[in-house]
Amino acid sequence: MFESLSDRLQGVFANLRGKGRLTEADINDAMRQIRLALLEADVNFKVVRDFVSAASARCMESEVLDSLTPAQNVVKVVLDELTRLLGEVNEGLGLSPNRVPNVIMLVGLQGSGKTTAAAKLAYLLKSQGRRPQLVACDVYRPAAADQLETLGGEVGVAVYRAPGTDPVAIARAGVQEAIDNLRDVVIVDTAGRLHVDDDMMAEAQGLKEAVEPDQILMVVDAMTGQDVVNVAAAFAERVDFDGVIMSKMDGDARGGGALSVRQATGKPIKFISSGERPDSLEAFHPDRMARRILGMGDVVSLIESAVKVQAEEEEQEAAERLAKADLTLNDFLDMNRQIRKMGGVSKLISALPGGDKALASGQVDEGALDHMEVIISSMTKAERSKPDLINGSRRARIAAGAGVTVTEVNQLMKRYAETRKMVKRMMPALDAPAKGKKGKKGKKGKKARRPLIPGMGGMGMGDLKKIQELMKGD
Repeated sequence: MFESLSDRLQGVFANLRGKGRLTEADINDAMRQIRLALLEADVNFKVVRDFVSAASARCMESEVLDSLTPAQNVVKVVLDELTRLLGEVNEGLGLSPNRVPNVIMLVGLQGSGKTTAAAKLAYLLKSQGRRPQLVACDVYRPAAADQLETLGGEVGVAVYRAPGTDPVAIARAGVQEAIDNLRDVVIVDTAGRLHVDDDMMAEAQGLKEAVEPDQILMVVDAMTGQDVVNVAAAFAERVDFDGVIMSKMDGDARGGGALSVRQATGKPIKFISSGERPDSLEAFHPDRMARRILGMGDVVSLIESAVKVQAEEEEQEAAERLAKADLTLNDFLDMNRQIRKMGGVSKLISALPGGDKALASGQVDEGALDHMEVIISSMTKAERSKPDLINGSRRARIAAGAGVTVTEVNQLMKRYAETRKMVKRMMPALDAPAKGKKGKKGKKGKKARRPLIPGMGGMGMGDLKKIQELMKGD
């Protein structure tokens, strides 16, 4: 979206770098070109005026003109002012920790992308460990509720819809539905109009009074241009929204609306959306966007995306190994680390029926997981990936490296083998409910023996699985 503006600004800076010393005339000429570039990008003229005025004043200071690298200092000034124009820092969603469920209400014109943004926001919150619910309150647009329900199904989030033409009643019922099902965030998708009118504003005010949202987010189409300023100002006056979701940032428009809305309304851009994928909604970072516009790149976001992709690939590989019952010692180690992240052995056992008695009797060994990790860390990469390689001589070497006895290594390998067998038995059982089939009974009615988790006395993996299911919810 900002490609044309970025090219223009980089051209201005290239001309400045070609001069060893800058004069006031050079600065004035550069600011004139920057002003034209911003106006051609459809940035609001008042915003352009204030931006150029502030940047010019700073560039005329002696510490810029008399420095050894004046051109670089001019770029730094423009970067700082552009960051300030966009909002300086990401202000986050701002949900209340003292209210459950938190209510987020989306407003905006028809066609701005509210329904899609609602589903993307739900997906983002779900990936952060939240349990969101969508509420379809657009009772005017044909199939609006159907669209939201389809999108909710794609991202795995529940959608509340109800017959009738009263969006306020639907919103109230949707919030109550979330309370009844222990969901911690409600996202209300409201109706829009082709233009701002009194009926839309009155309905938005009614919904606001009915559900008392923690956050009201206005969804604006980045391709609308500086007309976004007028629309946002109207909503800010009547509904007083908290922030902006800028949709369609992958379009080929000039992008002036994105650069204008923060300065013109005083409301921060909280999220931007580029593309149709559910994960295409991302937090808006003014400093990163400013660097991208000036052609400096966005290494931080690139690294974050790479880390996320790598984590997803590793998670997928682990899931495929588990599906094949091919549990490695690396997976075994990860399972134990997850137990530690969940609060440790004692916290898990205390959540189980009779867990307090187990703790009181001294059956729980908090150091067992650490002990196991030391032993596995003493193995080579190949041994952790292919445990069948670990013969007698390797076990002696591992024991010496970990400072334990060979017997302790043998006990670890025994626990690993039992857990691997359990996973092999568990995978068909996990598949059965998804297919609507009943699980098979064990041979001759015997109950399968559960492998024990080290440090948890008589507790087994089945108990841990129940805890995880309770923590995840539905």
